[in-house]
Amino acid sequence: MKPLIGITLGDPAGIGPEIVLKALAERRVQETLVPLLFGDRVVIEEAMAQTGLVRPLRRLHKPAENGAAGDELPYFDTGSLEGPVEMGRVDGSCGRAAFAAIRTAIEWARAGWIDALATAPINKASLQQGGVSFIDHSAMLAALTESPKAMTLFVVGRLRIFFLTKHIPLSRVSAALTIPGVVEGLVESDRGLQQLRLPRRRIALAALNPHASDGGLFGDEEMRILAPAVEEACSLGLEVCGPVPADSVFHQCSQGEYDAVLSLYHDQGHIAAKTLDFHRTVSFTLGLPFLRTTPDHGTAFAIAGTNQANPLSMIEALLAAAEYCRRRGQNIS
Repeated sequence: MKPLIGITLGDPAGIGPEIVLKALAERRVQETLVPLLFGDRVVIEEAMAQTGLVRPLRRLHKPAENGAAGDELPYFDTGSLEGPVEMGRVDGSCGRAAFAAIRTAIEWARAGWIDALATAPINKASLQQGGVSFIDHSAMLAALTESPKAMTLFVVGRLRIFFLTKHIPLSRVSAALTIPGVVEGLVESDRGLQQLRLPRRRIALAALNPHASDGGLFGDEEMRILAPAVEEACSLGLEVCGPVPADSVFHQCSQGEYDAVLSLYHDQGHIAAKTLDFHRTVSFTLGLPFLRTTPDHGTAFAIAGTNQANPLSMIEALLAAAEYCRRRGQNIS
């Protein structure tokens, strides 16, 4: 049977609803999974009118109603929008609506009523303006599932990238590096690869400084923190290499030399993945009671409502969620 994938629509003023409908129109997606949308019905209807991808909707009220007949598109109406949506604008009501959909989908995923979760992009400013206390998906997922060790993984082709730090200024990255912290990041990366059922888990730790500091010529973090952390991780039974110069480690991983890279900061890993293939990069959240995937891009307010958004990353996120369900061998719907 095909897995049931919960899909949140993202910020109603962004491209999320558009790329979700475009992705669900793809034959590969239709043949691979059963979708269940979480969001406001009016948002789905507006996206259908915008894209021309019109399908009959089937509103669900409880999990036992899961499933749809023929071309029906099942959805759970979170009913949170307080008025009409102005596309491409920061709007607190859109932030609240996006959060309501995510919160409900998390509840269904935790209860096992859906097999995995795929989320469309949200907007941090809209969340803040709407009084939502979480800055992004990762914070919501970690808090609402009580998963303090949730970890982000980017996947594009054979390149897999974990992140030791994320949304902190570049000037604070060095101070954030500690031997115990890096070891914990390597351990959690290994655990994430186990969750994905990978047969081999060889992890490379990216260096911080140019040429991995060239023996201390360009900084001492490699000798003082990173190398000792790798040695300690290896003593725990992990297969870890590094620190490997960041100008080559991502290419090496994409060629199969490593199974994943632990990136030290946000842009170090994001640039590598998005340069390799911007539209097919998928973000996983691991360490949760369920798997969550999402496109690796934002709400693209500049083109929201124009029917110009590329759905490739959303397509890949949905296919990745379905593939995980099959690989895990769980009792899917």
